[in-house]
Amino acid sequence: MLKNFRIYTYPPPETLSFDSKVESLFYSSLLHSPFITQNPEEAHLFFIPYAFNSQVSPRAAAYVVSDYRTQYIYWNRTLGADHFFLSCLGVGHGSDRNVVELKKNSVQISCFPTTAGLFIPHKDVSLPPLANVHSPAHAPGSKTTNHLGYVRYNWVKESTLVEQLLADTEFLVESEPSDQVTYEERLAISKFCLFEYGPDISAIGEAMSFGCVPVVITDRPIQDLPLMDLLTWQKLAVFVGTNGGAREIKRVLGRVVVEEFEEMSASAVVASKHFVWNETPQPYDAFHMVMYHLWLRRHTIRYAEREWA
Repeated sequence: MLKNFRIYTYPPPETLSFDSKVESLFYSSLLHSPFITQNPEEAHLFFIPYAFNSQVSPRAAAYVVSDYRTQYIYWNRTLGADHFFLSCLGVGHGSDRNVVELKKNSVQISCFPTTAGLFIPHKDVSLPPLANVHSPAHAPGSKTTNHLGYVRYNWVKESTLVEQLLADTEFLVESEPSDQVTYEERLAISKFCLFEYGPDISAIGEAMSFGCVPVVITDRPIQDLPLMDLLTWQKLAVFVGTNGGAREIKRVLGRVVVEEFEEMSASAVVASKHFVWNETPQPYDAFHMVMYHLWLRRHTIRYAEREWA
C-alpha cells in the first residue's frame, strides 16, 4: 500500500472548512502524504475536497457532483464508485441522481459516531476519534484493578442507569468533571470503562490505552465502529443493552473470566495505537489505518482509453 496506493484530489474551493478537528487533520495529512498523485490516470481513488457538513443541503451536494461530472471524465467511469469524501455527520439521502450516486457509490469518511442511518458499513469508513492515548503504567495482562467499572462524567447519560451505577460500590461514577491526573489514574485501576453509545464515546481509544476494556451500552447493532476492517471488536470490548440496567451489566461483566479479561485488556492496549492522530503521520497510526481501509476499497476496474477519448 505505501509504495503503490495513489490518490488524485480535485482542485479544492477557495475556502474549505470542516466540521471537526479530526477531519481537518485527516485532510492535511492526506495532502502532505506520498499517496497523492498529480496524474489522475494512475490514481486508484479520487478525493472530493469539499466540506459536506451539516449546513450543506442535498441540492448543494448535487451541484458539487454535477460539476465533477461535467468537468472531468473520472466520475462517469464508475458513477463515483472510486471516489471518496469527508462528512463528519454523514450525507443524507436525496432524490437527485448526483446525490444518489454520491451516497450509494462513493466512500464516505465520517466521524464516530455517525448520525443514525447515514452510514453504509460495507462501504463507508469512520475516523478514529481524537484521543489522548498514553502508555499505561501497568503492563498489559498484569493490570491491578480496584474497580469493576468506571464511568466518567457524561459517558452515560440515561438517568436511571446512572443512579443504579452510583448505588453499586463496584462501579466508580464521576458526577462532574475531574482533573486529568485523577482521570488517568482511574482508567488505570478500573477493569471496564462504561460508555453509552453516542457522542461521548469518543474517549474509547483513550480508555483502551490504559487497558480499561470498553463496555458499550446500546440497544442496536453498531455499524460505524472505527477500523472495523482491522479490529475484531468482540475481542476488545463488551456490548450490552440497556434492558436490565446496572444489574444486567454487572451480570454480563461477571461472566468475563480472568483469562479472558487479561487477553481483552492486552488487546485493547495494542489496538489503541491505531487511535493516535499525529501532526506528522507515523506508521500504524490513525491516519495510516484509515488509508488502509481506503486501500481495501479501491476499485480495480480499468477502462480502455478509446472508450473515454
